[in-house]
Amino acid sequence: MKRFVIWTNEIDARIPRKYGREVPKNLAIDKPTLLEIVDAAKTIGLNVIEIDDKALNPRLSALDDTLKVRGRIIVESKHGKSKTLKLITQKVREFRKQHRKK
Repeated sequence: MKRFVIWTNEIDARIPRKYGREVPKNLAIDKPTLLEIVDAAKTIGLNVIEIDDKALNPRLSALDDTLKVRGRIIVESKHGKSKTLKLITQKVREFRKQHRKK
């Protein structure tokens, strides 16, 4: 299994790729929370090793404070990072859709 870090800004639709967004804008999530990412990761069967809600990605230092989203998790996945991020964004979208229906 591959182990890697997932930062909240890697799936945030508000962040440009220059500052660390890793998924296409049409798949990205608006203001993802660390809790949503952790829940999605656990739901799709990833092994969550570490959660750090205070960590700030160094690439965000030049951005406005409103765009600086703190948080990262370290996970183990059988997929590559890009595929894993896409799976997480799909699951977060499902969670938000279910939440809106209630």
